[in-house]
Amino acid sequence: MGGALDYPPRTGPPSARVRAGFWAALATPGTLWLVALFVIPSYAILAVAFGGIDPILRTTDPEWNPLAWEFDTMRHVLDRVFTDDLRRVFARTGLFVLASLAGCCLIGYPVAYYVARSAHRSRGLLLALLVLPFWISYLMRMLAWVNLLQTDGYINRVLGWLQLGSSRNWLDGDWPTVVFGLIYGYIPFFILPLYAALERLDGKLIEASRDLGASASWTFLRVTLPLSIPGLMAASVIVVLPMCGDYYTNTYLTGGSPRTEMVGNQIEFFLRGSSQPQTGASLVIVLMVLLMVLMAYYLVTIARSQREAAAA
Repeated sequence: MGGALDYPPRTGPPSARVRAGFWAALATPGTLWLVALFVIPSYAILAVAFGGIDPILRTTDPEWNPLAWEFDTMRHVLDRVFTDDLRRVFARTGLFVLASLAGCCLIGYPVAYYVARSAHRSRGLLLALLVLPFWISYLMRMLAWVNLLQTDGYINRVLGWLQLGSSRNWLDGDWPTVVFGLIYGYIPFFILPLYAALERLDGKLIEASRDLGASASWTFLRVTLPLSIPGLMAASVIVVLPMCGDYYTNTYLTGGSPRTEMVGNQIEFFLRGSSQPQTGASLVIVLMVLLMVLMAYYLVTIARSQREAAAA
């Protein structure tokens, strides 16, 4: 009489446990990367923000035990953020980021749409031209613009040649220069994910709209634009997150003018140029929380749209 040991060996696909272990093993490098470059640095920032200051050397004295954390500095920073001088810095940063995001939409959407609808051969060339600026350091590109925007730079020469105004000092600390720099620096990050979303659109829907008598502009407004909103949101999140912490652009294009100071400049000042690193670390935490709220809204919106698409 045969027992359990008499069953023939399994020859089918691997079991669910083996498949789960396989995918978990593939995720191990990414998990280690995330822990090393996000979890540990984030905890170090918390230890500095809620730690102390060496009374003699005035250097940071991180507190690694959460039970011994002190929150006086965080309370003081939150008070300044909501009622005092830092409120203006956060509001200015938000306005700069929104203006830059609007510029990225106005410039980047037509470019991404054109690349997505171009022929396959020219599409590769256009994509290569889009990623070409990534081959040059962001710092080098900003320094190049400093030379171009100087009073005797090529920008003023071209404007004078076109008789579009007298010579202007673009680097005197006005906000349009900062917004221009943010748009220039981050617009490739906006175009590429938006292009990927537009390139995946079902062309049959557009053809059906045209066959039913809709004009090209009406088809774009009622078919293409609504379907590209998830890609538009993804591109917006990708550029907004680094813009909020950017400090290079303002530093190089306006010489760190107080009139265009952003949150990133305040964080750099407190962490590197003052004896208040706790304040800088607390500002990092406040900014992280604000950006996490933005990310949570994005994830909830995308999940809702996916559920609605699956139910349709």
